[in-house]
Amino acid sequence: MTDLLRPKKRPSRHDRSPQRRPAAKRQEPRLDDSTKAKMVHKQRRRKKKRGGWFWRWLFRLIVLVILLSALPMVVLRYYNPPTSAFIELNKHNHNTNIQHQWVDFDNISLYFPNAIVASEDQDFPNHFGFDLKQIRAALEESKDGSPRGASTITQQTVKNLFLWPERSYVRKGLEAWLALWMELIIPKQRILELYMNFAQFGRSVFGVGAASQYYFQIEPSQLSPEQSALIAASLPTPSRSNPAKPSDYLKERADFILDQMPRIGGRRMVRELDN
Repeated sequence: MTDLLRPKKRPSRHDRSPQRRPAAKRQEPRLDDSTKAKMVHKQRRRKKKRGGWFWRWLFRLIVLVILLSALPMVVLRYYNPPTSAFIELNKHNHNTNIQHQWVDFDNISLYFPNAIVASEDQDFPNHFGFDLKQIRAALEESKDGSPRGASTITQQTVKNLFLWPERSYVRKGLEAWLALWMELIIPKQRILELYMNFAQFGRSVFGVGAASQYYFQIEPSQLSPEQSALIAASLPTPSRSNPAKPSDYLKERADFILDQMPRIGGRRMVRELDN
């Protein structure tokens, strides 16, 4: 009874449980058609950005490869390189007797470039870095088990300056790619000048300047048709050939080159390169 008559204790402020008000329902604003279109456009742009990184990096990679391929050719068009990959490889293999001397095109007898084109690449004035006829012929002969080269002067110049002698698909692919850029950027006469200055004409002899002095003790401007043909004839096997004391095989090749020189246009063909 006493407990019933006793007044109930009022709960303290701390004991009161907070009363939660019912959350008011949010009313989403009504969007007109133009606002909806803008939102859809933004969503699409976000999706494109998420998937577009691949194409952006691919584009940058392509631009980088083009720059790395074209820049050396731009430099070579105006600058005479002091050395080549083949010369440096010979030095690395302890060949300390390297003979090389740069000679400008105007200081080389016109018989010599005529002999080089007659020997190595008779379609050089006309093709764009690749001789398709020679490539087809080389492929046919390779089926018979007797492979032969089909590289143009442009491809050989690229190989001498930038690459290595061992044959591989990687080297041939790089050679073809760089030859294309060389033809795009460098004139024919300049390509021929680079080739004549870095082709190997003996075990340690590189370039027409060193070859004319080493074999005949004369300046490149004094080379006769016969001397030019003998030096050009040594190109397939330069380390085993001596144009000053030619073997019967070398004489036979030189005679063939002498016969071809006027047939492909002679010195006039050389003068008309890039004209």
